[in-house]
Amino acid sequence: MINARTATWLLATLLALVHLGLWFGKGSVPHVWSQRSQLAALNAQNEQAQMRNQRMSAEVLDLKAGLGMIEEKARSELGMVRPDEVFVQVAPKR
Repeated sequence: MINARTATWLLATLLALVHLGLWFGKGSVPHVWSQRSQLAALNAQNEQAQMRNQRMSAEVLDLKAGLGMIEEKARSELGMVRPDEVFVQVAPKR
C-alpha cells in the first residue's frame, strides 16, 4: 500500500506535469495569447477587406447602371473633358 509521503510526492509530480503542459505545451497560455493577438490582427484585415469589397461592389453597380460613373471616372482619373468644354486648373495658394 502507498504511504502518505509517497502519495504526496506522486500528486505533486502530477501537478507539476500538468503545469508544465499548461505553460509550455501546444495549448499553453502564452500560445493562446499569441493566437488571440494574431486573430485580432486578422479580424482587422478582414474588416478592411470587407469595406474595400463593399466600395468596389457599389462602384460596379454604378458602372453597370449608367454612364454617369464612367464619365466621372474619366474626368477624375484620366483628365478627360467633353469637346465643348475648356479645362481650367487652379493652383492653390502657397
